[in-house]
Amino acid sequence: MSDLSEFRAETRAWLEENCPEGARGPGQIPTGSTKIPISDPDVQLWLERMVEKGWTAPMWPVEYGGGGLSKEQYLVLIEEMRILRARSPLAGMGTGLIGPTLLDYGTDDQKARHLPRIARGEVAWCQGYSEPGAGSDLASLQTRAVSQGDHFVINGQKIWTSGAQYADWMFILVRTDPDAPKHDGISFLLLDMDQPGVNVKPIRLISGESPFCESFFDDALAERRDLVGELNKGWTVGKRLLQHERSGITTLAGGAQRSRGPGLPDVARRYIGEANGKVADEGFRQKLLHHEMTARALQLTQRRTVEESAEARTPGPQTSMFKYYGSVTTQNAIELGRDARGSQGLGWEGGGFDGAEIGAMREFLSSRAMSIYSGSNEIQLNIIAKRVLGLPD
Repeated sequence: MSDLSEFRAETRAWLEENCPEGARGPGQIPTGSTKIPISDPDVQLWLERMVEKGWTAPMWPVEYGGGGLSKEQYLVLIEEMRILRARSPLAGMGTGLIGPTLLDYGTDDQKARHLPRIARGEVAWCQGYSEPGAGSDLASLQTRAVSQGDHFVINGQKIWTSGAQYADWMFILVRTDPDAPKHDGISFLLLDMDQPGVNVKPIRLISGESPFCESFFDDALAERRDLVGELNKGWTVGKRLLQHERSGITTLAGGAQRSRGPGLPDVARRYIGEANGKVADEGFRQKLLHHEMTARALQLTQRRTVEESAEARTPGPQTSMFKYYGSVTTQNAIELGRDARGSQGLGWEGGGFDGAEIGAMREFLSSRAMSIYSGSNEIQLNIIAKRVLGLPD
């Protein structure tokens, strides 16, 4: 038996023994936020067991709370968790975005202070990038940070700061040299959100939810030792983090994908009807087939990218392809679910709709933002054209 086969057998046995029933299938996935209680004892137990194993961040070095797995072992863990329908024990921007970025650019002190807390699920992070006047043209940001002794003093505003109302820390791009060319005067800082100079206001969306926020900074303080990378060279760090975000690979690190409930074929059979074990409408069956093939192709491409990467880390401009096709594929799945329900997929409230139908409509409305956040689809297509295909400006 090969070493990898032995690892698979050991992993399967450990997961079967240690993953509680309440951590299988749909349900809560902790983000590490100190402001969101874990409601299910099984979820808490699952987090504790995976933290002890180092599998909340499977490929991180053991010294920072990770599992030290190779890329081959990492892929086996993902597969075995999916077979068991085991949810990720921990999700969010800590393990998915800032953690990998600190492994790339952080100092030894930054890694030692921040990474173990992230891996233990003790802290949640949010992203301070976009501003009212700096969205797709992010380098136009104007939030200022002035160096004063051991701290930077920050003044300005960020918008679309997802989860900021629950976050303990923010990674933020700030302008530290207003006289430099716009890409050259930006720095990347880590900011404690629990201080008087930070004010967060949730933004209510058409879906009725408030996942995004406005964040205001009035003489907020960031320690100088939490400058990531060089002063005025934060654009390089910020772009690297976006590659982690756009790739979709980092979302696999915790294991099983989050379930959205009944699969599309089940929804279609319920509302459209069934004939000989198939969705009754041939046209809709073709749409389902096309979606499943596209989603599977994207998943296999992501896996191949991990396998081919020397360090099993995030690739370069290819991440824009993952972000673009990931957004389009997810939006398409949600639209198909709405279309299958017919008029029952248009319910907002009232006795004529059940909870799943109302949830589907609100999910559809929320999904409209997918083509904008993490860099709009138009920006991703430009990156693909220039940096992947090599087309001229």
